Amino acid sequence: MTVPDIPLHIIQRGNNRLPCFFTEADYLVYLDMLRLSAQQAGCRVHAYVLMTNHVHLLVSPQSCSSPAIMMKALGERYVPYVNRRRSRTGTLWEGRYRSCLVQDAQYLFVCQRYIELNPVRAGMATHPLDYRWSSYQANAYGERNNIIEPHILYDALGAERLERELRYRALFEEEMPWEMVEQLRHATHQNAVFGSEEFIDQMAIASENDVMPRRRGPRQD
Repeated sequence: MTVPDIPLHIIQRGNNRLPCFFTEADYLVYLDMLRLSAQQAGCRVHAYVLMTNHVHLLVSPQSCSSPAIMMKALGERYVPYVNRRRSRTGTLWEGRYRSCLVQDAQYLFVCQRYIELNPVRAGMATHPLDYRWSSYQANAYGERNNIIEPHILYDALGAERLERELRYRALFEEEMPWEMVEQLRHATHQNAVFGSEEFIDQMAIASENDVMPRRRGPRQD
């Protein structure tokens, strides 16, 4: 489910949770393909992380079809690349990507922190700054990145770039609201909505769908 200009959290896993990235070149190629696919589809990318066997993206779509177009183009570019490099055939991803709409305000930054802290939770880094394949360096320290387009709420963190970066880094010093994280995980798995009950009702009207996430057991993503 997609609503234009409403941020969308996307997760796509490797088939059978097998690796999707094998060398440094693979990460670099995927990011370049992501940049091109997002631009062509009309998706503004606010955050991302590339893990060994899955990816997280946070995007704002220009139209309802933008995310599907982006992910289809990305798959049509990246999967043949991996198959050629690894002398393999067939699918790389585990079916269709999963996603959820993300409310503004605190929900957006919970989602961004969740994405960029993924390597820390997985024990692959002690701090998000230590992990190369995420948007943290761009959002927190202004590292040049031709993929990231900050959300308007990020821009509202401060009048100057250094002020925004400082306040963004400060968010990572706060304890993660794990109840909200579980809500995010459930909503993403169900292709639903991450936000307040009022926002969920609004998105149900906007999309003409039942977007209430059903309860599930905890997930480790």
